[in-house]
Amino acid sequence: MTTQADWRSYRVLVVEDEPGLADSVKYSLEAEGFDVLVASTGLEGMEYSRVHEPDLVLLDLMLPEMSGLDVCRQIRSFSDVPIVMLTAKDSEADKVAGLELGADDYVTKPFSMRELIARVRAHLRRAAKAGALSDSNEVLRGGPIDLDLDAHVVRVDGDEVELRPKEFELLESLLRRKNRLAARHTLIDEVWGPSYFGDTKTLDVHIKRLRQKLEKDSSNPVHILTVRGLGYKFVDE
Repeated sequence: MTTQADWRSYRVLVVEDEPGLADSVKYSLEAEGFDVLVASTGLEGMEYSRVHEPDLVLLDLMLPEMSGLDVCRQIRSFSDVPIVMLTAKDSEADKVAGLELGADDYVTKPFSMRELIARVRAHLRRAAKAGALSDSNEVLRGGPIDLDLDAHVVRVDGDEVELRPKEFELLESLLRRKNRLAARHTLIDEVWGPSYFGDTKTLDVHIKRLRQKLEKDSSNPVHILTVRGLGYKFVDE
């Protein structure tokens, strides 16, 4: 079990322009042992991400100077750090847009600090596990796809394909169940952790991204298939 002291090696960047909320999030995370930085504008958040190299970013969608979506896009150009979007918008389109740009998760305001801290911990645990797996010297194969856990590299027909951390973990989960059903709740538990509170749209968006990167025709996939009402299956052909 992770103790409070264990979290002190983790730095969380909070990009939020509402001073009251930013202070509340900072106080709550610091009470749990995290090292917390706060940026109040989009430009400042992007700069802090480059300079301070946080372990996780909590990113508001509506920001001055640069929107949260633009900040997410910029951060993804140089970092695979877990990004959790904070949004007051209920629109599914806004949430999907953030996920498409590389965000790992989202929390809709108002949210409880208990929920937020649980998500932060879950994403940091998953990131740490992904790093540990890179020492396992194991290669998973399916169809034209090789997933090298040692090098943390994915290749399709010998050509390297860049995947985000959550995409890599999701592909690993699918390949470990090659030709068998991977239930939705199982994939969510393994990739986002059992404390994940969001809906399953996050999983669907990541599956869509995997198909776009790995399938010859993402609209007619032959490897990453949907099992209607149950989950997904990686078919080795």
